[in-house]
Amino acid sequence: MKTIIHKSNTRGFANHGWLKSYHTFSFASYQNEERMNFGALRVLNDDVVLPKMGFGTHPHQNMEIISIPLQGALSHKDNMGNKRAIEVGEVQVMTAGTGVTHSEFNDSKTDEVNFLQLWILPEELGVEPNYEQRQFPSEGKQNKLQTVVAPKDKLEGDALPINQQAYIYRVSLDKENTINLKTKAAQNGLYVFVVDGEIEVASSILGRRDALGVSETESLEIKANQHSNLVIIEVPMN
Repeated sequence: MKTIIHKSNTRGFANHGWLKSYHTFSFASYQNEERMNFGALRVLNDDVVLPKMGFGTHPHQNMEIISIPLQGALSHKDNMGNKRAIEVGEVQVMTAGTGVTHSEFNDSKTDEVNFLQLWILPEELGVEPNYEQRQFPSEGKQNKLQTVVAPKDKLEGDALPINQQAYIYRVSLDKENTINLKTKAAQNGLYVFVVDGEIEVASSILGRRDALGVSETESLEIKANQHSNLVIIEVPMN
């Protein structure tokens, strides 16, 4: 088993006034040769957007982009005709493919928006762009894995499709509960991100916004030292 720990206080940070962004991997002005990616997981940003502020229209190409709101609601608008708000409990996926433009905005006058944005490298370039979002019931992640994103050719339940052999899971673990993970393929790795709480995993203790990447193993056990919410990304490592 190979492991890598990314403690929350070692992430890159950018303060743009209207936006505070923590970067697990190299992004924009934060460049770290040792933090380029974890397998096909290229970006994991933890963003806080002030009220009545947001990202203007900008382009993406050949990337799988996943947004997970943790607090507040984020309005989305794109050139495919989608114009919707993404709220806590929902997950949004956007296959950029041949190219999309979109904007994201916090419409609230009083409340910040906090959301995770993940970029996963696609398995095929130049595909047709796609956009989907879905609400996932909180009881579906209580002490068990809830699959929210899966490969478009291997969808499970209500999981949203992406153009890569990768999966994203959510789980909410009560104190003293454990969960055992098994990878879908031998070449896959698991990246465990602690949204809040404290867990024991691979002989390490991780707290709020800490993360652990594990590869060259087919299974992993996680124990919650306190009530914990996790996002787990399974990606090909090659």
